[in-house]
Amino acid sequence: MSLPPPSGGAPTVVAVVVTRQRPELLKQSLAALGAQIRPVDGLVVVDNGPDEATAAAVAACGIPATYLPSRRNLGGAGGFALGMLTALAQGADWVWCADDDGRPADDAVLATLLAVAEERGLAEVSPAVVDQDDPRRLAFPLRRGLRWRRTLADFADMDLLPQYASLFNGALFRATTIEAVGVPDLRLFLRGDETEVYRRLVRSGLPFGTSLKAAYVHPQGTDEFLPIIGGRLSAQYPSDETKRFYVYRNRGYLTAQPGMRWLLPLELVRFSWFFLSRKDLGGLRTWLGLVRQGRRERFTRPR
Repeated sequence: MSLPPPSGGAPTVVAVVVTRQRPELLKQSLAALGAQIRPVDGLVVVDNGPDEATAAAVAACGIPATYLPSRRNLGGAGGFALGMLTALAQGADWVWCADDDGRPADDAVLATLLAVAEERGLAEVSPAVVDQDDPRRLAFPLRRGLRWRRTLADFADMDLLPQYASLFNGALFRATTIEAVGVPDLRLFLRGDETEVYRRLVRSGLPFGTSLKAAYVHPQGTDEFLPIIGGRLSAQYPSDETKRFYVYRNRGYLTAQPGMRWLLPLELVRFSWFFLSRKDLGGLRTWLGLVRQGRRERFTRPR
């Protein structure tokens, strides 16, 4: 469908949500989107594992919605790519991205993001992503210089973090920004697709940032980051083997890209230390093989 612009010539905002077999979480996310004081004008839901409960949740959400059931699991990368392109095709001026396991913290998030973007002339603006169990804490701690910042209080003297964004958790993109930066790379499937778009956003030279006036709640994301070298660094080690495959292969690809090549020596130190300290030579060989696979752009999925 094509969406008419809202009354008064205001820009059209289309929310894009990617989901897979989590209808109860999706209902919470859609309810928060539907409660915004600046309403979204349309919704695109990409369902990577179509089922009746998910379709029913979308139909009942009260937002003009396009439901896209995908018979092939496109992952987060392909799901957002499909959803963002669909939103653009429908005439969106702004595209607001969300996962099914996160949601705006209150009913003013969209209005705040739009206001900050217009005031600051931003091409993309994100809310602070906070822990759903303790909204005073960040869901993804942020390193600034040599210091890890883990709470909103650590940024009490700021209202905007320029040139930083935790994609795609509540990220609001101008349509022209997506045209300049592109959509996520389907080949990455999951894990690292948001970092790759962030890399492109940085290299584009466009102004963007994270507004600390708005928050987006999300499950805590630090559990799979294990401290090494006395806590000075951490190594990402998801408990799930499939997630490890995508994390390590995709990081291999990313460290071969302009703007991120400097990370490879640090990755070699980080993961060599991590696996050797655990006496896990097999894990180190697997990690090296997946990194090599990513750097060679071998994007076959595990069987």
